[in-house]
Formats: sequence, structure tokens, C-alpha cells
Amino acid sequence: MPKTIQVRDIDDEVYAGLRRRAAEEGLSVPELLRAEATRLAAGPSIAAWLNSTRRRASGVGANGVLDALDELRDARR
Repeated sequence: MPKTIQVRDIDDEVYAGLRRRAAEEGLSVPELLRAEATRLAAGPSIAAWLNSTRRRASGVGANGVLDALDELRDARR
């Protein structure tokens, strides 16, 4: 069953920004917030994402990263 969420004490500037963003997307403010809440709930939290990326071994050391950056810089010249 759908739930209702009420958010209080939104600053005028914040609400104006939400109205602007909603208008840019052709949505009402509640439609924009519903879409954003759906997107937010679908993904991991930032802490969970960071934790999962820390556990992945890239196999590339600091020297490899620095070498790649040097190559990119040389290619721009």
C-alpha cells in the first residue's frame, strides 16, 4: 500500500530550487520528489558503495596510475 511522506520546514530557496528542477523536467514538485525517492531507495547508500569499492582489488599500484597520467598528459601536448 502506498505511503505518504510529509517534509516540514523546507527553506524558501530549497523549495524554489525544487520547483525549478521539477519545471525543467516537466514534473510537479511531488512527482520530482517521488522519482528521486525511488532512485535513492533503489541504490546503495554512499557508505555501502564506498565499502564495496574498497574491497575490490584493482591490481594497479600507485606507480601504474602515475604512469598512465603521464601518458595522458603527453598525449595532450
